[in-house]
Amino acid sequence: MNHAAPLAPTRAPRRSQLPRHTAMQLAATEYDRMSAMLAELRPDDWSLRTDCAEWDVRQLASHLLGMASMVTSPMEVARQQKAAKKVHATRGGQMIDSLTQVQVDERADRGPAELVAEAERIGRRAVRGRRLLAIAGGRMKLPEPEQVDGHPEYWTVGYLMGTILTRDPWMHRIDLARATGHALELTPEHDGVIVDDVVREWAERHGQAYHLELTGPAGGQWTSDELRSGTDTIAMDAVEFCRILSGRAIGTGLLTTSVPF
Repeated sequence: MNHAAPLAPTRAPRRSQLPRHTAMQLAATEYDRMSAMLAELRPDDWSLRTDCAEWDVRQLASHLLGMASMVTSPMEVARQQKAAKKVHATRGGQMIDSLTQVQVDERADRGPAELVAEAERIGRRAVRGRRLLAIAGGRMKLPEPEQVDGHPEYWTVGYLMGTILTRDPWMHRIDLARATGHALELTPEHDGVIVDDVVREWAERHGQAYHLELTGPAGGQWTSDELRSGTDTIAMDAVEFCRILSGRAIGTGLLTTSVPF
């Protein structure tokens, strides 16, 4: 059984809790699995709607590839951010939405074969870029806050590079599987580590006593160090647990605490 003790709330920028070597191994595996899933898609799959309301499968893939491409070099980070600021000036909202719009729009004319080919070559470059960006500025605070549960919070570059940019394609791989009906590859050694990190952050964010039992290849059991009498057990599928925390499904009680993906 895993013990994930709630940590004291902090106003400091959020840092990745994954060792850098582990984080980069997870990133490499996730890019490989993303590429493999895109290569398996049938011609009709690309126009199917996804759980991301504004995107079909092709647009979702375009975002995934755009985000992976962004972190291949500091120059590409700057280029995409500059383009996103232009979009943001006209549409407003959150900057991340403008950034993802740029990534989708830039690939609007690319067909499935082109997107699959990009996925096959981008993973290693993205991992290398993320590693270098994390080394160079891992503890630096990102310039803009993110909204989580309706509250602004700052992240470090290391949290973005080591944690969020792996959770994002992981959750979108789930979106793709749900949209297309393709099998979702899950293993304890990869997906289980991602879920464990999500659980620990969720426990920190809500700070309450809990006992959690998640089923499936990515599942496990977690409990707070101080388990109060009468604490209900939360039991469900590990993937569905993460979908709820991401806002893709409705949760109650402690499951209303969001975790960013």
